[in-house]
Amino acid sequence: MTDSCDILISGGGIAGLTAAAVFGAAGFDVICVDPTPPVTDRDADGSDLRTTAFLQPAHGLLQHCGLWDRLEPHAAPLQIMRIVDAGGDTPEPRVVRDFNAADISDQPFGWNLPNWLLRREMVARLHELPNVDFRPGTGTVSLFTRTAEARVGLSDGTRIRTKLVIAADGRNSPMREAAGIKVHTTRYGQKAVAFAVTHPIAHENVSTEIHRSGGPFTLVPLPDWQGQPSSAIVWMERGPRAVDLLNLPEAEFEAAMTERSCGLFGPLKLASRRTIWPIISQSAERLSAQRVALTAEAAHVVPPIGAQGLNMSLGDLRSLLDLAQARPEGLGDAQMLDAYHKSRHAEIELRVKGIDLLNRASMVEARPLRDARAAGLNALYSMPVVRKTLMQMGLGVR
Repeated sequence: MTDSCDILISGGGIAGLTAAAVFGAAGFDVICVDPTPPVTDRDADGSDLRTTAFLQPAHGLLQHCGLWDRLEPHAAPLQIMRIVDAGGDTPEPRVVRDFNAADISDQPFGWNLPNWLLRREMVARLHELPNVDFRPGTGTVSLFTRTAEARVGLSDGTRIRTKLVIAADGRNSPMREAAGIKVHTTRYGQKAVAFAVTHPIAHENVSTEIHRSGGPFTLVPLPDWQGQPSSAIVWMERGPRAVDLLNLPEAEFEAAMTERSCGLFGPLKLASRRTIWPIISQSAERLSAQRVALTAEAAHVVPPIGAQGLNMSLGDLRSLLDLAQARPEGLGDAQMLDAYHKSRHAEIELRVKGIDLLNRASMVEARPLRDARAAGLNALYSMPVVRKTLMQMGLGVR
């Protein structure tokens, strides 16, 4: 059985579902496939308890494709990014610096939502778009390209003829591998434990990143949970320590995370199960091949610092959409895909390297290096022009 479409999207994670909504709303015929049906219930096995912060530049894209109206009621605004250095002898704040969105904008830095909820609302939006065919439980297994089209084999035996394949199928992307594109990978020996908590002291829409050693401990605002202020936490540590944390009895884990949070929000109470993820940096040598565009984690993976991961992915989508709409007759051709690579590759490489440096700084164990990190934070914050420039760069403003 052979089907045809304008665009085949391999991958039904947050990036793939967003791509399907974006190109579907723009009038293209889209098929989106993923071998794993999305888990859209917070407490179900396999649900993704991490959160995604959509930064300011994402707002227009989400509005354009009809997603924002669905997401806004569930979103927690991020007004202040607070950096805390707690690298002294005891886990106590010694440098606290606030980066306030009001210094550069009349809007918050962004809006935070749980990943499981994003999947639920995005799938619902795709069902509203008659030109989008979402096929959960079906993956891509083969790729054959010619100058005029690509032919993709699916796990259910179907073959798809398409003008453009968008690979949004993760860090181990089967479409990237089939296209013969190599990647450079950096492993840090770190893992991240992700979970949700409640706490007696309100977060007041402040995202708090606490640095000590092993990696940052980040609390990101969530809407209240069962009448209590709530935050999503990503706790990055060296691998063995992270595994130990994952397996601690609940009471001991709560004591450990309250200590690591420097008690800034009072006693933390676990409000979800714990999940664990490996931390890597990765970038593809090229973002395109014949009839194939790499996006999201198929193209670039960064540690979860500064909410850059998905927002880099949305930058990929904006570039592809602009190119597709400028020359619809050239959808997926060499001219379009060469332009896509040129528009994104240099910026992606710069951001991957920058976040790599930030992560290495957050991991330092030696006291002199932790002191240098605190001094560096103080120096950067004390120069208003530098502070504003850093905030604008974090939002993707050039």
